[in-house]
Order: sequence, then structure tokens, then C-alpha cells
Amino acid sequence: MSRVIGLMGESGSGKTTAMRNLPADETFYIDCDKKGLNWKGWKNQYSVSNKNYWKSDSFSVVSGLLDKINGDEKFKHIKYIVIDTLNGLMVAEEMRILAMQSGDKRSAWSDLAQNGWAIVNKCLEMRENLTIIIICHSETVSDENGIVRTRIKTNGRKLEKLVLESKMTTVIWAVRQDGKYKFILSADGSTCKVPVDAFDSEECDNDITIVLKALEDY
Repeated sequence: MSRVIGLMGESGSGKTTAMRNLPADETFYIDCDKKGLNWKGWKNQYSVSNKNYWKSDSFSVVSGLLDKINGDEKFKHIKYIVIDTLNGLMVAEEMRILAMQSGDKRSAWSDLAQNGWAIVNKCLEMRENLTIIIICHSETVSDENGIVRTRIKTNGRKLEKLVLESKMTTVIWAVRQDGKYKFILSADGSTCKVPVDAFDSEECDNDITIVLKALEDY
């Protein structure tokens, strides 16, 4: 069973930049936002010609890539997959539904929830030596009792009820506070969580490799 890590945060909180120290020769980057990466020299590390980078906001294309990386001998060296962002997939699908001139939109909305859930489940069922980092936007909401909570943002009420975080043992919250970028590992009023005793603190530097190092024994 593969390891799936959720990384949530607002736009500009350093989610993509946190991937900068992953070993590019062992990483496949799926750019669902189609915006490229944001550190100097990334194009030399990740590209179609390097066979470790692909742009797509299609659930079916991303699902196919995951299958190929999981089962094709040509990708057996890949240890890390980044999906950046799950929201890029959901928003693109939402826009396609809104643009539909014919067909059953209600069924299409159900498919959106199903596809989002299916991607997370597929990641969980991949080979054991894979770590998949699913980058998501976050949202802070107040429920009917006035309780405020920060969680992974989803499109559609069905996914809100399912709670994507329930499928992950590790959910990190990327934030920018006082001009510094960092990860929140545990905080009241949020869905971020890490395995027991994996970290000595409730926060760490904005670097996914720090998280991966701490999770080696789990």
C-alpha cells in the first residue's frame, strides 16, 4: 500500500515551492493547474522530455498516468508523485459541466464527486514504495454551530460530506505567517494531522522532504 500525503493551503502559501527539494530523478510531477513550477531551474528538473512531468486537468488523463507509473517497468524508478492540485482537476471539470449545452448535468455533478474520490483511492492502492503528495487548496468555514475549521477545499457537497482527509494519515497545512513560509502539522480548528510521535513540534519548515524524513519509520 502506498503512502498518501495531503498538503493543503491557500494560494501563495508555498505549497508548490515546498516540492523544490524532491529528487527529480525519482519524482513524477502532474501539473493539474497547468501553471508550471516556481523555483529557479525547475524546467531543467521537470519536463516532458525528462519523462517526469505532465500537464493535465482531466481526471481520466491523470488516472491513466497513475496506472502507468504504478505498473509500467519504465517508471519503476519513480518513488514520488505530486498531484498539483486536486482542485485544478475539480475546477476544470466544474467548468466543463457548466459549459454543457446538452446531457444530464445532475449526473455530471455526481461524476465530479466520484472522480475526485476515485483519484484519492487509486493513489492509496498503488505500489508500496510510492509516496503520493496530493496538493489541495484550503478553506476556513464555520458550521451551523459557529465552529470554525480549516480543511481541504472541495467542489460539490458530496465530497464535503465524504471528507477527503479521512483517507489520509498525514495532512499538512502550508501557511505564510509574518513573512515566513512553514508547515503546520497539528492545530486546533483544522484537519491537519500527522502520525503519533513523528514530529517533536507542531510545525516545521516549508520543505516536503522534512516531512518524508520524519515519516520513514511509519
